[in-house]
Amino acid sequence: MYRNTGLRKFTLLMAASLLAIASCKKTTTDDNYLKDEDDRTGYASDASRVEFANNDVISIADQAGTLYNAEYIRKAGDKSVTVSVDTFSTPRVLIVRFGATDVTCADGRKRRGSIIIKYNGRYLDTNQVHTITYNNYHLDGNQLTGWVKVTRVDTTVVGDWFYRVQLNDSMNMNPSDPVNSKFIVWTGNLMRKIVGGKLTNDRADDYFSVSGTATLTRPSGHVFNFNIATPLQFGTSCDFAESGVVNVNGYTGTRVLNYGNGDCDNAAQLNIGVHVYQLTLTK
Repeated sequence: MYRNTGLRKFTLLMAASLLAIASCKKTTTDDNYLKDEDDRTGYASDASRVEFANNDVISIADQAGTLYNAEYIRKAGDKSVTVSVDTFSTPRVLIVRFGATDVTCADGRKRRGSIIIKYNGRYLDTNQVHTITYNNYHLDGNQLTGWVKVTRVDTTVVGDWFYRVQLNDSMNMNPSDPVNSKFIVWTGNLMRKIVGGKLTNDRADDYFSVSGTATLTRPSGHVFNFNIATPLQFGTSCDFAESGVVNVNGYTGTRVLNYGNGDCDNAAQLNIGVHVYQLTLTK
């Protein structure tokens, strides 16, 4: 009896030891292990949605500054979206107006308010600085405020140009309730390049590559620094960042955020040490 009890204890001890060793090497794909709301798609979703909105605004401004009309953004037969330009003032003022109430645009997104672009010289001049601000501008119910400064850089190769982007803007995800506003603040210095669709006037096939550094402040007040290790890719027809890798630093330490390999989906991956978590982004 004594020998059997001792053997049983030894067996249980070995099993516990093996379990402990296995747990040290464990890699999980279950996001239920993420107890922190910020890690649980919080900053991943916030950065994706606010940077998409920035790219969308710059794209709209570029089309307005090139074509001086709103045909590229409004639905056929809809005259509610207009583009006006004042080339006599200094700086020049280009305004894209969507009206006081939501209008469904050609891309299916709802917009209202105005996008205001100020610049000197001609819109397409190399090294031209475009300062973009907003007047009660909303995209799919989220309000944008603040400013974006965009400098167009020509690489002397036809069609191969990029932008230096300074940004200090905010997205309010609950603008209808001022008491419970939910602001995302996005500041930084980025490099933005068109990598697809640049030879057409169709916004639907445009893709952009974004690199650089930015700081995200979430509605909770928690601050995260984003250092883009592999350029992020955004398409005007996709609600989410489609690819790219970001090193994220915050109050809980360093994480590696991976938005995927180019598919338009709401999937992302978060690495924390040896652990890997699958995230589901929200828009």
